[in-house]
Amino acid sequence: MNETATVRTVRRLIIFAVALVAPFVFYPIFLMKAVCFALFAAAFNLLIGFAGLLSFGHAAFFGSASYVTAYAAKAWGFSPLLAILLGTAVAGVMGVVFGWLAIRRKGIYFAMVTLALSQMVYFYALESKYTGGEDGIQAVPLRDVFGLIDLNRPLTMYYFVLAICLLGFGIIYRAIHSPFGEVLRAIRDNEPRAISLGYRTDRYKLLAFTLSATLAGLAGATKALVFQLASLTDVTWQMSGDVVLMTLIGGLGTIWGPVVGAFISITMENYLAELGSWVTVIQGTIFVICVLVFRRGVVGEIVQYVNRRQRQPRLAEEPRTL
Repeated sequence: MNETATVRTVRRLIIFAVALVAPFVFYPIFLMKAVCFALFAAAFNLLIGFAGLLSFGHAAFFGSASYVTAYAAKAWGFSPLLAILLGTAVAGVMGVVFGWLAIRRKGIYFAMVTLALSQMVYFYALESKYTGGEDGIQAVPLRDVFGLIDLNRPLTMYYFVLAICLLGFGIIYRAIHSPFGEVLRAIRDNEPRAISLGYRTDRYKLLAFTLSATLAGLAGATKALVFQLASLTDVTWQMSGDVVLMTLIGGLGTIWGPVVGAFISITMENYLAELGSWVTVIQGTIFVICVLVFRRGVVGEIVQYVNRRQRQPRLAEEPRTL
């Protein structure tokens, strides 16, 4: 194991240790919400950061999985894991259908198609008797997992959510660092060249869209159990806008950027709530400053700075030639 691999392993262990200790320092509900949105942002980043596809309708998958999970747990008496699996599966199927329709267009037209499809889901959730309309699905019961794990305890629920989201992060990490991820980067950087090399880019984009939608659904399904609630907030276009901002603030196309962006956004939302209507103004101002100052995102700028510092000693050691 070389030095770089050792540093990465140590960094992962530190992050994992911090995640385990965090509920003893911070409010568990706040952490669970941040972790769920971190997975949502990471799933969105897989699509835009590595495939170059901007979706304005990812709330459709997040919210649909939330509704399906809440309904299955409350009306059908499903166990938490089974309800989450069902909600995630529904989001995956929607990803296949929406992706098949959307990837026929490019650029802003692709984004508008995803937004239109997302609005269809919103109006269905608003009018359907199964979703509870404006009231949503409330008081979702939390049953034991395997008859052993009591999710009504905040600390137990936190570790349950953390395990699920770490699984989602692991899938994203594996996808990015695979031949599939390399092809996605090639499509993002130069799709005509990728086509000339023999890759059927539409298939790769559809697969990336479906995987992103499925993991966004996993985040929404988990969030429904955390708050025991599925509401219209989860399927609005504002939710799609929020995940775009989280990704941009953290760092587009980076591994940890969406996670950092999600935690920044949820932290502001949590601690600025007492300011009332001024929250939106303050959040907007902070977002604008972050976008102007950190053009690559917080994590993107840090990575760029570290890479620049590492190159300087190498340049100094190279002999000068006349």
